[in-house]
Amino acid sequence: MDNQQLLKEVRTKAQEWLSDTYDMQTRKEVQKLLDNEDPTELIDSFYRSLEFGTGGLRGIMGVGTNRMNIYTVGAATQGLSNYLKKNFACLPQISVAIGHDCRNNSRLFAESSANIFAANGIKAYLFEDLRPTPELSFAIRELGCQSGIILTASHNPKEYNGYKAYWDDGSQIVGPHDENIVEEVAKIKPEDIKFEGPDDLIEIMGEEMDNKFLAEVKKVSISPKVVARHKDIKIIYTPIHGTGVKLIPAALRAFGFTNIINIPDQDVVSGEFPTVVSPNPEEKAAMKMAMEKAAEIDADVALASDPDADRIGVVVKNDKGEYIIINGNQTALLFIYYIITKMKEAGSLKGNEYVVKTIVTTELIAKIARKTKLNISMFTQDLNLLLKLFANSRVKRNTLEVAKRVLVLCRQILYATKTPFRHAL
Repeated sequence: MDNQQLLKEVRTKAQEWLSDTYDMQTRKEVQKLLDNEDPTELIDSFYRSLEFGTGGLRGIMGVGTNRMNIYTVGAATQGLSNYLKKNFACLPQISVAIGHDCRNNSRLFAESSANIFAANGIKAYLFEDLRPTPELSFAIRELGCQSGIILTASHNPKEYNGYKAYWDDGSQIVGPHDENIVEEVAKIKPEDIKFEGPDDLIEIMGEEMDNKFLAEVKKVSISPKVVARHKDIKIIYTPIHGTGVKLIPAALRAFGFTNIINIPDQDVVSGEFPTVVSPNPEEKAAMKMAMEKAAEIDADVALASDPDADRIGVVVKNDKGEYIIINGNQTALLFIYYIITKMKEAGSLKGNEYVVKTIVTTELIAKIARKTKLNISMFTQDLNLLLKLFANSRVKRNTLEVAKRVLVLCRQILYATKTPFRHAL
């Protein structure tokens, strides 16, 4: 397709957004794009449709079919609603949990989604304010919801937003539901979206859910005695303007740590991320303020979380006394070694434990597992593919069910410990 043909098709699509189906502000923004002599932004906004994939939606915010806005988010929510009503038709009341991060428009998208679910007869539990992704996963299971969504673009730059969908086990959606939901979303036209829902099907969640979540997180502690001995270590923590400010300091205190030092400028909740270019805690630039503060007070460790608090960055001293960021593989090694060591000390290793790792995670984890005579299981990042491999192999049906339960448990552990999935143990 030549440039002139592309521009013609794009202008035709954009002009459809000038109809009464869209709100006045959206129509004004689209008209500005059409009137602009430089068609670059117009083309990028309309040359394709933002696709709902297995990971949900993610894109730059703005008007257009290739942007995150209430209409693309609305189509995703309407499609998910349709699928839930088909899949759980036998239930008297379908319910979902909804969370969002600190990004610009995240609250708007969350409230719009709550109204769409309610308009479809689905009860929506909506957090009162921004909350970490792991708590959304917990809320789904705690409330017995059939699904859940969170509005976040993780650690992407400020121009982005996203939409992640979860199933009733608290994990991100996998097959066959992922493909089925994609098909439902693809059918939705703007006029199909039900934006106005009854208030009585929307329930606000807050401190009560926070307390339940923190109580469960505290149970993950392997060695409270170790914490008690080192409770006053100097811990720098920064949420980098994100949701971690809500619960991570509280979680550390619940474990028993008493000396937590914040970075005030980065405690400010903001979708603009004013102190960083990109809020990725695994990048040195994003950790600059935390590392400077650590050096200033001679901290033992510095921690940072991304905007939706499901990824962490860790800074420690090396053997030269220099503060360095340890990467995901190094963090995973420390986790697995500590877990195995403490389980051995407690005499709780029975011989049937598994260490589960991805193909992109360091092989040192496998070596640690073998040295301690633990089973090691390796899988790709595509859980759906793994289940298909199990299903196609000559194994008994109960083996497949066990495999499914193991994978669900692994995901729940990752959410509870806030470990990024691609760095999974």
